[in-house]
Amino acid sequence: MPSPQGAAPPDSTDLTRLRRAAADCTGCALYRSANRTVFGEGPRRAEVFVAGEQPGDQEDKQGKPFVGPAGRLLDDALAEAGFDREALYVTNAVKHFKFTERGKRRIHEKPSRTEVVACRPWLVAELRAVRPRLVLLLGATAAQSVYGTAFRITNQRGRPLDPSEEFAGLFDVAVATVHPSAVLRAPDRETARAEFVADLEAARENLGTTG
Repeated sequence: MPSPQGAAPPDSTDLTRLRRAAADCTGCALYRSANRTVFGEGPRRAEVFVAGEQPGDQEDKQGKPFVGPAGRLLDDALAEAGFDREALYVTNAVKHFKFTERGKRRIHEKPSRTEVVACRPWLVAELRAVRPRLVLLLGATAAQSVYGTAFRITNQRGRPLDPSEEFAGLFDVAVATVHPSAVLRAPDRETARAEFVADLEAARENLGTTG
């Protein structure tokens, strides 16, 4: 087995070529236990780019991002906020499912900082290929992949953010909010969902001020 040294995407803005290359990625140890790489999906020139944390159990089985319970909640919330899911490019900061086995179940485990950094080249490559106007960052892992470990969702959620230095020129504005799985786990799910939709609506307003 090759030793993990970080992702090394080809120098290309062709999403098909990037997706094929990502399928064989061994840039971190997560590829050893996951079923497959779950690359992003969506239009080549989507105006809106959505990045979550990592694939979940259903995503790992189906090979598609956001197809589990959190994905269904995201679809509904995006529609309520006025977005068309089919027009968005949807991906994750980390492309392999990290989990702990508990009996027959595979329980989500948060990616380490090393794993996030190792996978970041794929996120950069996707952004270079799509060149969106707006980036929606769902959860701390996605937000910190772009803005560093000091970034806090609690302080910045719903606010327009300029690209960080590493991502300069790859998008116009970003908005960070919680991951939809956090809404599903919230003690008051109705309130958490309303706040999540409000963040998405604020992001849509920022989309109207760019370009």
